[in-house]
Amino acid sequence: MGFTHIEGRAQGPDGREATVNFLVDSGSGYTLLPYPVWQSLGLAATREGKFTLADGTVVTRNMSSYRLALPKGVEYSPVILGESGDYQALLGIVTMETMGLMSNPFRRAICRRRLLWRG
Repeated sequence: MGFTHIEGRAQGPDGREATVNFLVDSGSGYTLLPYPVWQSLGLAATREGKFTLADGTVVTRNMSSYRLALPKGVEYSPVILGESGDYQALLGIVTMETMGLMSNPFRRAICRRRLLWRG
């Protein structure tokens, strides 16, 4: 099993931007930005969430929203505001689904997914 990374441009509410190297984490619901990144973008907490980590530990983190530009699209998304010790930027499934993307673990790439609607 390997890791998939993707580079994106994160943007805060006042237009400040940062290039971020995300670890694609299809097991993570939400995207996470490390503390120095979200601070540089000027993001502010709008709510709080409790999250269960892979080892069963429950942590509380602040959340916000931001604009993310990836090679396959641009969208606004909720984001976890990482704290000290949350070093790796993670691209979670909520952001990928919002952008109509999915992870292809065989190719270690992000690709468009077929959108379904049952009306």
